[in-house]
Amino acid sequence: MGILLKKIFLKNKVNKVGVIVEARSNSSRLPNKHFLKVLKKPILEHLVNRLKKISNVNKIIIATTTKKNDDKICKIAKKLGIDFFRGSEENVSQRVLKAAQKFNLKIICRVTGDCPIIDPFLTEQLIDTFLINYKNINYISNSQLGLPNGMGCEVFSTKTLKDSYKNIFKKEEFGHVSLNIRRNKKKFKQIYLLPSKKLSWSGLGLTLDEYQDYILIKKIIEYFNKKNKLFTCDDVIKIVKKKNWMKINHKVERKENNLKI
Repeated sequence: MGILLKKIFLKNKVNKVGVIVEARSNSSRLPNKHFLKVLKKPILEHLVNRLKKISNVNKIIIATTTKKNDDKICKIAKKLGIDFFRGSEENVSQRVLKAAQKFNLKIICRVTGDCPIIDPFLTEQLIDTFLINYKNINYISNSQLGLPNGMGCEVFSTKTLKDSYKNIFKKEEFGHVSLNIRRNKKKFKQIYLLPSKKLSWSGLGLTLDEYQDYILIKKIIEYFNKKNKLFTCDDVIKIVKKKNWMKINHKVERKENNLKI
């Protein structure tokens, strides 16, 4: 972070900027996926360790459910020294909102637990951009316009989510946290960041939706572990192309792509 951004961040420390990770065990396509092991660690742990590299957040919170199956997710959070919140399984918007309110967050960086190799540097840049434009925008995302699926995230204020939640009536908007915000562009001022040409590959799936995704993600983590490197989106794209690994999970359908905005 530059001097200006450090000043902005220090000012916002009072406001609390936090990453909220949505995670639950009861996935319809790949149950217990957060506990799949890579290098003898649950894949959720790999995600959290990458998020810890982000310098402009005060907290990392896992937002999980009250279901007994998700006790294990809370144990992982405790082991890693981060906070967790337990709420509704189906009403994810409410769960994230209540998590933010419990820990007094003013700004939320929303990350889904099925993005275990998200780029912490791109995430940090997105938060910086939001902080700079804080008074003029409600929402910012880098996941809509070309990044590989699983490398992006979104940032918005707790107030924006609260205002949005008051107007949610459709089932899919309870399940997809920012959907109502994105559908109401007149009410909520939004910015969508376009990735550089070298990072544009929307057809590459790096979310953990099905077992083929796990095979690909495991290969990536193991490859860079041998090099002892905190890898970036650029690194992933280069090695996937070089090794022709995109064939591993290219048939997996991404449900998010079917949502109408």
